[in-house]
Amino acid sequence: MADVFSQLYIHLVFSPKNRKSLIHPSWEERLHKYITGVVQERGHKLLAIGGMPDHIHIFVGLKPAESISELVKEIKNASNDFVKKEKLTAEKFDWQNGYGTFSYSRSHIDAVCKYILHQKEHHQKKTFREEFLKLCADFGLEIGRKDCFEWFE
Repeated sequence: MADVFSQLYIHLVFSPKNRKSLIHPSWEERLHKYITGVVQERGHKLLAIGGMPDHIHIFVGLKPAESISELVKEIKNASNDFVKKEKLTAEKFDWQNGYGTFSYSRSHIDAVCKYILHQKEHHQKKTFREEFLKLCADFGLEIGRKDCFEWFE
């Protein structure tokens, strides 16, 4: 059987349920490390992870043996269980249904990593909604009637 050669770079974006700001800075790094482990255990390469209390960005080199939806489902389920088991928040924690996924070429890796790692600075100027809608526009995605996130302003 022939080997598989691939180069897939995927940027994932998702939020806690109802876009609540539940990811507290005091345990954000623990969550990121846990998610990194989930991604790596499944054979993917984590390139960058970052976010804000109300959303997370994950940039991976995707192994083609697993679909993006399977990976996101596993990240959400495992990290949700982790937050609950470790009792990281007193509030009920769940990830919101839906997510954004965007593909990049190899030449964009550095820029996307910097973007994700500097979310705190970036969001001093833009809201999550503005950011996400711009990503969709940049990639030619029409939101239309799709419910990608529950926008509570």
